[in-house]
Amino acid sequence: CFESQNISCVKTVYPLPIRIIFYMVLGVMVIVTVCGNLLVTVSIIYFKQLHTPTNYLLVSLAVSDFLLGFLVMLPNMIQLVETCWYFGDILCKVYMSSDVMLCTASIINLSLISIDRYNAVIHPLLYRRKMSGHVVLLMISFSWSVSGVVGFGQIFLRLNILGIEDFYNNFVACEGRCVLLQSGPSSTVSSVLSFYIPGIIMISLYLKIFFVAKRQLLSIQNTTCMTSARDSDKKQAKATKTLVVIMGVFLLCWAPFFLCNIIDPFISYSTPTALFETFIWLGYINSTLNPLIYAFFYTWFRKAFCLFASGKVFKEDMSNISLFTD
Repeated sequence: CFESQNISCVKTVYPLPIRIIFYMVLGVMVIVTVCGNLLVTVSIIYFKQLHTPTNYLLVSLAVSDFLLGFLVMLPNMIQLVETCWYFGDILCKVYMSSDVMLCTASIINLSLISIDRYNAVIHPLLYRRKMSGHVVLLMISFSWSVSGVVGFGQIFLRLNILGIEDFYNNFVACEGRCVLLQSGPSSTVSSVLSFYIPGIIMISLYLKIFFVAKRQLLSIQNTTCMTSARDSDKKQAKATKTLVVIMGVFLLCWAPFFLCNIIDPFISYSTPTALFETFIWLGYINSTLNPLIYAFFYTWFRKAFCLFASGKVFKEDMSNISLFTD
């Protein structure tokens, strides 16, 4: 990486066609992540009808995913293709801290959205009181505070290499490398806080929503006419499909990385680098897909995006327009 320094990392030079393919594929992911989440954020802020506690959580999720795309995925792409880190030690620490913080914030925000949906379905009469704007802002503040402590706390205090300093200095550290290494306790604690606890909350609540919605459907079918029951069947099928997509994408994207992350320190860090990087980018894909799942999935968001794409919002004030069709 730096030929004039004895402690420089070894640079791997990929053939030009391979580098171009990597830049094209990963670049598209970065662009979709940044633009998609930026569009979600701007849409909710601009259209007054979307100013609801639920959508505040969506904004928090979109902001975390937008920053992940811009501050983490972009420099990670460059380091992955060039196999060297050229941005200095301080920016390396900021990058690693941002990586952990924003991934954690994204996952916690997903679990907070599941809490919001749980209250909306299970306690509809108490929903407005339980999920007021003040409560949602407290939830968002909590998610970012925990994420900041997990991310910046462990990196800048060097808690991630506590107890393995000699191994890190002798076998990992070199000039031109920016890789997050975690000891067994560090990887366990951060994985539990960043993934396992939010994941268990999210899956448990969505399963509860699914079973309650199924009971409600059976009740409706027993007390209404066939037409109403048929309409309810369609709504139930759509709701079920949404929950399956939400949980399926979340688990598919993040479970491989966090399983590997928690096991790797206990098998002497023998996981191949290429496999680890693949799992990391698979997790990043969750932030790429979140706008499609949580925003583009709904007709009122699609209408908002069409208004932005057509340029109508730039010609006249359309912030008060109705985006709901039913």
